[in-house]
Amino acid sequence: MNELRAIEASQMKEEVDNFKIGDTVKVHFKIVEGKNERIQIYEGVVIAFKNSKVGKTFMVRKISYGVGVERVFPLHSPRVTKVEVVRPGKVRRAKLYYIRDKIGKGAKIKELIVSRKAKASVSAAASAVPPPAAPAAEPADSEK
Repeated sequence: MNELRAIEASQMKEEVDNFKIGDTVKVHFKIVEGKNERIQIYEGVVIAFKNSKVGKTFMVRKISYGVGVERVFPLHSPRVTKVEVVRPGKVRRAKLYYIRDKIGKGAKIKELIVSRKAKASVSAAASAVPPPAAPAAEPADSEK
């Protein structure tokens, strides 16, 4: 069991992007076509999280040419390069499967309005990380 947990721990990402159900996100997904690699961006609403630990996945739904398309992404996959939040959503459910039946404005999710104080604390926390210290310059000898 310990070997299995060690393998799982080695495959988990240290920094997982911070997003939740209802957020509109852009998933940067690495696609391999033969020898070429490219990053494809998939934008949509996060409607579900499943599983835990290494097998954790999230489902993103978007409307493409009038048809709803859902895609499941593994959270700790090396192919998911980053997930950026475009618009935070305000929901009261853990799974948003009911959006599949909604059309037009009914499928829209309210935007989570973040107060200025909360934004300031988040930006202050992000800027609180000190930059690496530069080596001290040697004083010039004026007695030469």
